[in-house]
Amino acid sequence: MGTVELLTAAGIGWAAEVIVPSYATTEAAEAVRAAGALPVFADIDPRSLCLDPAAVTRAVTSRTAAIVPVPLFGHPVDHPGLRAVARAHGLIVIEHNGTDQGDTAEHEANRASLSARQANAAYLNARLTGVLTPTAAPGVEHRYHSYVVRVPGNGRPDRDAFARALRARGVRCRVPVQTPVHRTPAFRRELWLKETERAADECLALPIGAEMTRRELQRVVSACNALGGLLPVAA
Repeated sequence: MGTVELLTAAGIGWAAEVIVPSYATTEAAEAVRAAGALPVFADIDPRSLCLDPAAVTRAVTSRTAAIVPVPLFGHPVDHPGLRAVARAHGLIVIEHNGTDQGDTAEHEANRASLSARQANAAYLNARLTGVLTPTAAPGVEHRYHSYVVRVPGNGRPDRDAFARALRARGVRCRVPVQTPVHRTPAFRRELWLKETERAADECLALPIGAEMTRRELQRVVSACNALGGLLPVAA
């Protein structure tokens, strides 16, 4: 069953609020709206880029009925933390798996591909110096459907300039989330979600495909590191 069907089956619809992340595609918010409920946006954990249980707690109201977290880029959601919030407030948790995760069935069926991506991530993590590399929360397995780094500096202008410089050096890269959902026309809210805004301004997805050769990975490292070490960031 999809997210819409699960929400409907749980009796969640008109007048109910459902907490979703804004740093993702619009799919989860669209599913909540399709069920007749109101999507409410909460902030993310800066390490996992998934819903932060503390931020979810702050978003709970008397009308909140459910939490719909989204695993992002291969990092699982914080199940223990979100379930604790749900128990404390009488909510249900329905995990949404959409295009942010890629073809999950294919990823899980091909363990060799997963292992290759994780090995590629370990190689990049150990050698990149011009970006902040992704981290996995303790005790969880990062599947690296995308390898998302942060470009330190002055936010979007520096990130976008870094991306242009990488492409000029032949390295494919992309901005994984161009606009947080709560800033899109269909779901606009007057909110300030600090970590969501930072991620949208700083994050960049680098190539990490299982088919990549060591030479191709080294090209990514050389191109990133040639652009300079970590820039000083104000405390």
